[in-house]
Amino acid sequence: MKTTLLLTGLFGLTVAGSEPKAVRFSRYFVAAESYESVGVLDANKDGRPDLLSGDFWYENGPDPKTRFRKRHLIGNQKRFDQYYDDFSTIPMDVNGDGHMDVVTGGWFGQMLRWLENPGKDGEWKNHDIAKVGNVETTRSWDVDGDGVIEIVPNNPGHPLKYFKHEKGGTFRQVNVAPTQDHGLGFGDVNGDGRGDFIVSKGWLEAPADREKGPWPLHNEFELGTASVPILVVDVNGDRRNDLIVGQGHGYGLHWYEQTTEGGKRGWKKHIIDEKASQYHVMEWADIDGDKKPELITGKRFRAHNDNDPGANDDVGLYYFTWDGKKFVQHTISYGPAGEGKGTGIFFQLVDLRGTGRLDIIVAGKDGLEVFFNEGS
Repeated sequence: MKTTLLLTGLFGLTVAGSEPKAVRFSRYFVAAESYESVGVLDANKDGRPDLLSGDFWYENGPDPKTRFRKRHLIGNQKRFDQYYDDFSTIPMDVNGDGHMDVVTGGWFGQMLRWLENPGKDGEWKNHDIAKVGNVETTRSWDVDGDGVIEIVPNNPGHPLKYFKHEKGGTFRQVNVAPTQDHGLGFGDVNGDGRGDFIVSKGWLEAPADREKGPWPLHNEFELGTASVPILVVDVNGDRRNDLIVGQGHGYGLHWYEQTTEGGKRGWKKHIIDEKASQYHVMEWADIDGDKKPELITGKRFRAHNDNDPGANDDVGLYYFTWDGKKFVQHTISYGPAGEGKGTGIFFQLVDLRGTGRLDIIVAGKDGLEVFFNEGS
């Protein structure tokens, strides 16, 4: 079933010509599976982007009416109560055979691992990378600036480290800090051209030699059960990177303005939204075609299986535009579970149809769906 959604701003009337028209999305149901992560990759090398979530990859066939309907079983992800132990889907040709594999990790098994694409139908072999501690989720960033991504798991209560990909399908662990909490971000905080790590209780300054360290911790804020990622972006155009932080297991979405007074760095907290809870995952990209990035996020559906504040509230998926003074919320999908669509723990923004517009692919305990971007 395919429906068209027209988005409107929630904070007052829009003055004609003051900002781009709201984006229209076509909602497309893919599967009722309850995996919380989805990746996009060309699984069969036919030149079209496919979806991979949990135990299946979903084929992007030539017929728009049956797009992603054909699924291919790749394995049997372990299930623990209401969770699959699969909390990220990072596409990567790990073994250099020309086929895109995926990197994932799990909270319960505490293992970072990769799944090998065999290049044909059948099981994707599981390869353990390292036992790293409980994996909240995993992200990929170019930590050392060499043009190649590193794999960075968020392991609350365990040491912060990243994994450098090496030839032959191996990974080498690089230690950063003795501990980390819920939430993780990466970006240049102090303007020295090197990416720093942001954790819940401060930011870790990148040394010239990332592998030798040390990474000094600056205890300049307390972010709580912060989102993954914590975004490091220049919100207000003052050439200083700010932070955008959601509360992954409570109410609140905020941005922290980086300030300087008397040569000392400070952080001024601003509200984006405090009416929704479980802002666990977010992205920063141009979703409306105005050549400026927007904030795309939503409420993770049943993050802690109904044990978080606001767990039984309606779910939603949103994008936020910046009008020069504040963020303006636009609703992509909202309503009770089954009508509105929440997020999982890892979603994707990819142009699936070659339109030049970013589509939103979102998994979760409330199913796997695509929101095709139809423009404004």
